[in-house]
Amino acid sequence: MLKLPVQVSAEGLDAAFVGVPLDTGTSNRPGARFGPRHIRAESVMVRRYNPSTRAAPFHSLMVADLGDVNVNLYNLQDSCRQIREAFRKIVATGCIPLVLGGDHTITYPILQAVSEKHGPVGLVHVDAHTDTGDKALGEKIYHGTPFRRCVDEGLLDCKRVVQIGIRGSSYTPDPYKYSRDQGFRVVLAEDCWMKSLVPLMGEVRKQMGDKPIYISFDIDGLDPAFAPGTGTPEIAGLTPAQALEIIRGCKGLNIVGCDLVEVAPIYDASGNTALMGANLLFEMLCALPQVKTA
Repeated sequence: MLKLPVQVSAEGLDAAFVGVPLDTGTSNRPGARFGPRHIRAESVMVRRYNPSTRAAPFHSLMVADLGDVNVNLYNLQDSCRQIREAFRKIVATGCIPLVLGGDHTITYPILQAVSEKHGPVGLVHVDAHTDTGDKALGEKIYHGTPFRRCVDEGLLDCKRVVQIGIRGSSYTPDPYKYSRDQGFRVVLAEDCWMKSLVPLMGEVRKQMGDKPIYISFDIDGLDPAFAPGTGTPEIAGLTPAQALEIIRGCKGLNIVGCDLVEVAPIYDASGNTALMGANLLFEMLCALPQVKTA
């Protein structure tokens, strides 16, 4: 990732990129297991400095690529166990993980590991979907349920959760009731149309305070015109500029982990979706609280 050195351990690192090549939890189109390798391939276009924010992450932090964690493509619960154990080791060293997904199921075991170290965390969640379903086809773990499972286990500080870009048709007349009942702030995509999200992020910053937060960015939060390579696209989403406003708006917050999920390269022969993912992960790196400006 980003032409960085590869390490097998997070020891001595301030931050690390980690791939989780899993798509067993997808409900529509598979393929996100190939997201990490394509994001890495497209990341060769990303350079060392961020002149817009003046961030110089590689002058501030020790960063490497830890490769991919092991998963069991034939057993989703066992994959969650392996992911959880791998991230326990990473966060125990004090390293901040920046995760290349994989479908959104992976955020659940990652947050299990992160919350063991930091306690319940705030969440900045960009997505077309709230991912707070209870079950599908009798299964309680898949990419539509991670944040409900996190609530069940007390992994989230629910008064510090914001979900941005939510949209699309639904199975019920009020699909966002569960999120709102937990105290989440739900920001619909239509409330973001044709406007800057800088004012929104000013409010989010106050909501998050100085306690630990996690950023989870589903690439389908963006409009499929910009990011068609994903499993569950929904029309009329966010723009890349708005994505940058959200991530840059988190600069200086107590970020303890990030992920970029649901890149399914097979549905975008141009590679633009993976390129978008690589750039957004770079922006997340630049937003980490220890990063100084050039």
